[in-house]
Amino acid sequence: MPKQDAALARAERFGERLGIRVPILLAPMAGACPPSLSIAVAAAGGLGACGALLFAPDAIRAWAAEVRAGTDGPFQMNLWVPDPPPPARDLSHEARLRAFLGRWGPEVPATAGDAVPPSFAAQREALLEVGAPVVSSIMGLYPPDFVARLKARGILWFANVTTVAEARAAEAAGADAIVAQGMEAGGHRGCFDAGKAEAEMVGLFALLPAVVDAVRLPVVATGGIADARGVAAALVLGASAVQVGTGFLRCPEARLHPAWADALGRTPPEGTIVSRVFSGRAGRSVATAYVRAATAADAPTPAPYPVQRGLTQAMREAAARAGDVDRMQAWAGQSAALARAEPAALVLRSLWEGARAILG
Repeated sequence: MPKQDAALARAERFGERLGIRVPILLAPMAGACPPSLSIAVAAAGGLGACGALLFAPDAIRAWAAEVRAGTDGPFQMNLWVPDPPPPARDLSHEARLRAFLGRWGPEVPATAGDAVPPSFAAQREALLEVGAPVVSSIMGLYPPDFVARLKARGILWFANVTTVAEARAAEAAGADAIVAQGMEAGGHRGCFDAGKAEAEMVGLFALLPAVVDAVRLPVVATGGIADARGVAAALVLGASAVQVGTGFLRCPEARLHPAWADALGRTPPEGTIVSRVFSGRAGRSVATAYVRAATAADAPTPAPYPVQRGLTQAMREAAARAGDVDRMQAWAGQSAALARAEPAALVLRSLWEGARAILG
């Protein structure tokens, strides 16, 4: 069988397993995955997604209910695996950060860094209750007891990885599929060890075939895929499907702030940067004025996650109210300029039909 035919056959088999007509998954982007976008993607034949990092259990239930009211298509729900110990706090350094951030937005209260994410245990229980067809992880692996409960309910576990070693660990832990995230991806880097996020940045074209060769599981490619050429290339390199994030953010169903959406359309690959200046974890965003200033040699280093996220919240909220993208948390993959301001169904169709045409 020619390589192109084998790639299409592999993708179609994976799609049948998931109950989707098109082997394209919406990336679970925390803060940028409204139900409307998943409804549109799922209705067009792909897999919807929710990045539930910031969702309390009631919000997880509400999101799933709204999507199910709009489509009978499947979706995935994603959680961050938290770092075991709470972050070390340096209040004197936080004071310097608050002073710096105060030049970019409202005064930052001393308590801003005290914010904590929702309970990971409670979030996991909500995922089991909701019964999404797919539950995915990032930043680490789910604990064995939770994996066993997922499997008992017939819920698939997709593990996001950024290295070959992480892929092997995920397979050993019982993952049903591997999501190989190249460094081109927008938003947070999914490294298991937060301290290695910048040192172990591997591009998707190098990572994907290495992961495919290292595991016996289906592999989903993600990071920098935003047009049919990227889809076709990923399938030829061994992927069973692709996951697209930034490529859907300019769709009207994404309900993105217009200033952020417009910035995506004019940002070249070199116009993005990986930094910790929004949340304390490494993530790729548009290299805005704030990001350039906050990564300068004379700027205070970011606090750890989630302290930094709390410290930047006032600035981010003020930026959204003002429509000022230079202070927004404008996550963006390196293929941002390929994202199209069209309905999600048209984007999905273009990605898949174009890839099929390339592969013959």
